[in-house]
Amino acid sequence: MGWYDCAGPFLRLLDPETAHRLGIHALKAGLVPQPERFEDACLRTSLWGLEFPNPIGLSAGFDKNAEVYSQMLAQGFGFVEIGSVTPRPQSGNAKPRIFRLPEDDAVINRLGFNNDGMEKVAERLSHGRLGIVGANLGKNKESTDAAADYVAVAEVLAPLADYVVVNVSSPNTPGLRALQGKGPLKELLEAVQDTLRRVSSASQPLLLKIAPDLTEDDKADIAEVVLELGIDGLIATNTTIGRPDTLKSPKRTETGGLSGRPLFSPSTEVLRDMYRLTQGQVPIIGVGGVSSGWDAYAKIRAGASLVQLYSSMVYHGPGLVNKINQDLVKLLFEHGFASVKEAVGADHK
Repeated sequence: MGWYDCAGPFLRLLDPETAHRLGIHALKAGLVPQPERFEDACLRTSLWGLEFPNPIGLSAGFDKNAEVYSQMLAQGFGFVEIGSVTPRPQSGNAKPRIFRLPEDDAVINRLGFNNDGMEKVAERLSHGRLGIVGANLGKNKESTDAAADYVAVAEVLAPLADYVVVNVSSPNTPGLRALQGKGPLKELLEAVQDTLRRVSSASQPLLLKIAPDLTEDDKADIAEVVLELGIDGLIATNTTIGRPDTLKSPKRTETGGLSGRPLFSPSTEVLRDMYRLTQGQVPIIGVGGVSSGWDAYAKIRAGASLVQLYSSMVYHGPGLVNKINQDLVKLLFEHGFASVKEAVGADHK
């Protein structure tokens, strides 16, 4: 038995947000055992001038305030994404706002970009990092100038991160998803691009995180903007406002974004569509419902160059990342691929 086999059931007796904070404190205090990192040459991935030791990353939402990114890298993740971070600190939506759906291996959250604000997060990132760390950018709830918020956070965090993400796809900030429209999206991305060129000599890669609840026209418009502006990558996808008929948990009616196992299929379909619409020219990070090596492999075959997870750790603990990497190596070998890169988009070929 691993340590999470003992700790997990206890943590799940607690309110989800309390359990999460307890986990953050334990990581900061060095109380969470660090496993021996699983490594294999076929997992190494080069992208945007960065060398990823493996393609499995921790998605934004777990380490919102850049408190434990080094500790999570030490758990075996190939990269960690902090945030979402807004210019000013904000408390987010009223509690309770996180709900476990154990019958569905899922989670619903309506946090609302609760975070300590860009200045505190920047101070923590300035301590340095032992691996690849991305920064996920958001806007304050009451802000009337979304572009100004994203530009402000980019100015502060971009020089301290390896890549930056414009998050316009959370369902928990009113009006945020409207920024995925063709006109607003182009204006916003151009403003952030200009900021990155100005404040960062390295001009960090700029990624766009999109929703799973997009129409065919939405996806086509996003692909057009991304290709026109030369955006460096996509993250597909955020949580969904949809509620599949297959959900069993009594918490399924809670409002917010649904993540975990039920998100796997819809998020993978959006990933597959965006790979096709961008002709495989734009690297994509696949996220949504990943809890096994097979899930990660399916995302890669659908077009993902990298993969992220978060919700599955609620039920399986951080040790899951090494297991996924081990199984991914076996799957790549069994299907005749010498590297992750060779398998990217294999379903389209």
